[in-house]
Amino acid sequence: MIKMNFSYRTNRFNSAIINRPKSQQADVVFTVALTLAPLLAYLKQVEKFLWLIILACLWGSSYLFAKIGVTEIPPITFAMGRTALGASVLFLVLRFRGQRLPQWGGIWKHLALVALLHNAGPYILVAWAAQYIDSGFSAIIIGTTPLCTILLAHFLVADDRLTPTKLAGTMVGLGGLVVLVAPTLLTGVQATGAGVLAMLTVAVCYAIAIIYSRRHLRGLPALTAPTAQLMLATFYTLPLSLLIDQPLSLPMPSGLAISAWVGISVLGTALAFMVFYRLVEIATPTHISMVNYLIPIVGATLGVVVLGEQLSWNIYLGFAVILTGVLIANGIFTHYTRRGFVHSR
Repeated sequence: MIKMNFSYRTNRFNSAIINRPKSQQADVVFTVALTLAPLLAYLKQVEKFLWLIILACLWGSSYLFAKIGVTEIPPITFAMGRTALGASVLFLVLRFRGQRLPQWGGIWKHLALVALLHNAGPYILVAWAAQYIDSGFSAIIIGTTPLCTILLAHFLVADDRLTPTKLAGTMVGLGGLVVLVAPTLLTGVQATGAGVLAMLTVAVCYAIAIIYSRRHLRGLPALTAPTAQLMLATFYTLPLSLLIDQPLSLPMPSGLAISAWVGISVLGTALAFMVFYRLVEIATPTHISMVNYLIPIVGATLGVVVLGEQLSWNIYLGFAVILTGVLIANGIFTHYTRRGFVHSR
């Protein structure tokens, strides 16, 4: 009965529109489209934000896996294993779906550069800089990635110009990151010029990689780019691992260390890059770079749940400020207050 009433009302509604003059039909369609446009725009922003959260969780878990793994596996070898297993997982999924790697050509030079800037280089530099710089100070420097991205994208990307909203969101997020690690900074930062320079290089590398990926790797199937990228990153890290760490002469790691290596390879690398390239398709470089503000939050949460670490007041405050900055920069507040449901109620 309910179904019949619904069908009857739907037919009456459709008939009422069809029986109207064409000009009035166009007006009705235009009115409906105009009414739904703000909602669709808002949902699009929410989709980007949700993918950003997922990516932050995957990459944020990498710090937990790395903290466990590097106690027994040298850093460069750990990074090499991460790229090698991650590439293997993605390649198997790629073949299962009937897809192939790109044919040899100009695209491979773009993939090689992104693999260097987004994988091999940063993984090695972060491990090396950890010997000379505090982790809290490292987080602050990596937090400058969105600032670097905004400035570079303004000059290099036509549809990602600097706006007051983006700048405000970035500055708020950076302020939250400062609050997050303030106690570490107040107790005294141990850092050398070389360590600081290495971490700044990582931040710039990430920013360039985000912009370069969006310009030159868009349009590739979702699994193709990250698979090729991680394979190339393995070629970069393997010789360094053999020469510096000499892993073949080391004892067999424990099951816990191997589990951490598998976790960082499958979750923090393979799956993370599938999500990353989804974001490359739908979001701007500035929006994607905001993940660097969310990663410390994920790392802190996992530290409490898994390692039993204690969260101080600044962690909660920093979380609130960082999340606010990400929402501002992604335009969610703008759509909600200007085009959303506040004025329609």
